[in-house]
Amino acid sequence: MDCLFCKIIKGEIPSVKIFENEKIFAFLDVNPLTEGHCLVVPKQHYENIFDIDKEVLKDIISLAKDISENAKKNLGATGAQIINASGKDAEQAVFHFHLHIVPRYLGDGLEMNKWWQSKAKNLSIEDLRKTADKLLK
Repeated sequence: MDCLFCKIIKGEIPSVKIFENEKIFAFLDVNPLTEGHCLVVPKQHYENIFDIDKEVLKDIISLAKDISENAKKNLGATGAQIINASGKDAEQAVFHFHLHIVPRYLGDGLEMNKWWQSKAKNLSIEDLRKTADKLLK
C-alpha cells in the first residue's frame, strides 16, 4: 500500500507525534495553517467517512475534542476548526480517513469555510423535509 499516512504511522516517514494508542495516531501537520494544526488518523487504513468503523470514529472525535481544548488552554487558541473531506468530489487529497484540527486565533488571517457561501440555496421547509426523510431512513 502506498498510503502517506500509513507510512507515517509505521515510522517510514518522520512526523511529530502528539498522541498514539492502539487505534489512533495524531501528529502535527508539516505545513500548518496555524500553531498546533494537527491530523488525527486511525491506525487501520480506512479510506474515508463511508468505510470507517463507528467505534474508531468515536475515539477520533473524542481525541479531537481533547486536542482542541489543549490548544485553547496551552496555546491560547480562541477557537478550533475540525475538518474532514471524504471522497474525491469533497476534495479529499490523502485517501486515508483523517481529521484536521486547526486551532484558530484572533487575527490569524485564515478565511476558511467560505465554500458554503458560494452556492447556498434557499429551500422551502417542504423541500427540506423531503431531504430529511431521505437522509436518516
